Amino acid sequence: MNELLICCEWGERGVAQLAPLCDAVVIVDVLSFSTCVAVAVERGAEVLPYRFRDDSAEEYARERGALLAGPRSSQGYTLSPRSLLGLPAGARLVLPSPNGATLSLGTGATPTFAGCLRNAAAVARAAQACGPRVAVIPAGERWPDGSLRPGVEDQIGAGAIIHHMRGEKSPEAQVAEAAFLAARDRLAELLLQCASGRELAEKGFAPDVALAAELGCSAAAPVLRGGGYRAA
Repeated sequence: MNELLICCEWGERGVAQLAPLCDAVVIVDVLSFSTCVAVAVERGAEVLPYRFRDDSAEEYARERGALLAGPRSSQGYTLSPRSLLGLPAGARLVLPSPNGATLSLGTGATPTFAGCLRNAAAVARAAQACGPRVAVIPAGERWPDGSLRPGVEDQIGAGAIIHHMRGEKSPEAQVAEAAFLAARDRLAELLLQCASGRELAEKGFAPDVALAAELGCSAAAPVLRGGGYRAA
């Protein structure tokens, strides 16, 4: 891989292929893992990614003195970013997720950041401070059979981060950046109309989509250290 190269590939396969070759990895799961992490870290909390639908999550949280996020439809802290707006500084939150958390657990020793629209510029700066070779990984969603369903919201989010990076960009990174530039002036509208946004809105979580569409409102760059995302 050449120096000063920003790459962009999807999902778990993208992480497996690029993480060993890069100086930093950025996981982009706009609706909603990365946005949850951004909101929590903005508030001075730490987020511990965990496997989704794993019965050991409760014990894992207890052993680490952490809170456990519940299903989005439950009370308390959940995978709904709005539910984390009251998370106290210093809190630790175990956050299971089928996409963003799963990818975060697969990056190995490579410095890993959680990026979204809210913190795109901050994450771009922090990731490139690790070295010239950066992989930006849109997480996507899952079809019922578990296969990857690319999500336009994550391509746009990846493009927002890539837009703030310097250096040579792979064709995939250029396309993601172009998607962001085309969507930049109507992010809230497009995120609400895309498949993932519609699914959330139908379940009563349209405010989460609006919060996720807030571009550049956070200066926090969550980095994964010791099993948890903290402010870089």
